[in-house]
Amino acid sequence: MSRMNCSIKKIAKVMLLLVFVMTALLSVMLGYSGVWRVFFPSTHHDTLSPPLPTNMTSPAILVFSKTNSFRHTSGIDGGNKTLKTIATRNSWEVFTTENGAIFNEVDLQRFAAVVFLNTTGDTLNQPQQRAFQHWLETGGGWLGIHGAGDGSHTAWPWYMEHLIGAEFTAHIVGPQFQLASVITESGDHPAAQRLPSVWSHTEEWYSWTQSPRSKGFKILATVDESTYSPAMKFLGYEKDLSMGDHPVFWSNCVGDGRSVYTALGHNAETFESIEFRSLLEDSMRWVMGLKGEGRSSETRNICRAA
Repeated sequence: MSRMNCSIKKIAKVMLLLVFVMTALLSVMLGYSGVWRVFFPSTHHDTLSPPLPTNMTSPAILVFSKTNSFRHTSGIDGGNKTLKTIATRNSWEVFTTENGAIFNEVDLQRFAAVVFLNTTGDTLNQPQQRAFQHWLETGGGWLGIHGAGDGSHTAWPWYMEHLIGAEFTAHIVGPQFQLASVITESGDHPAAQRLPSVWSHTEEWYSWTQSPRSKGFKILATVDESTYSPAMKFLGYEKDLSMGDHPVFWSNCVGDGRSVYTALGHNAETFESIEFRSLLEDSMRWVMGLKGEGRSSETRNICRAA
């Protein structure tokens, strides 16, 4: 009997050890994949702004990639690399940070554009949100990439109404990444002028409850739902994510400011695409109000005309 009890105790210890190891591995995997924050989102808001270079030239771009929800590690890394390459080619300055305290009236005036690079969750407190809103509405420019339009931003109504214009529902699963045809709808818009009329792209396709077209946003490109499977399939569950009118790239005028959002950009590989690189470059040029080699004096008219 005593030997049996010893054996049971040994088995129990092994099982506990296995549970501990599996739990640790699962935690590491969730953290690395970015999923952890989906289940345990953070509400941390920064209060001390990062120091800016005293010799920062103009025009300068602020790339913000803080993630209080899901973290697109690959997309953020690839995006930072590509955005810096584009900026260097155009003699633009780039400042990258995940510190939300930079969103204050003084620091924002140093930038011609702000990029939300897969920014997710509740990243800014209310004074920081108001500072960004005022900066944008008085002539700033904003570019949002992929995660910047997911369902983690609903606690900021102004952001959802003026920059996204639609409520996120889900992204495709089973498989998660699919090749599809993208149709350029507004090739005359400065942000889409170099895109082919139809091009292929592999993405984790997002869906929304409705098209932001209904809210007056300018649709620049849509995805052809007949060229991929717009559905969420997981463990026997299936949800239809088709929209009919399915935009993936759009713009909006916000007061005297300009905004562009693209649902593309989940993985680093996306940022290697020729089409996506031209989309990013031309979008940044447009939201900054650049025309030719200098800053246009007709920034408001560019926005209204486009």
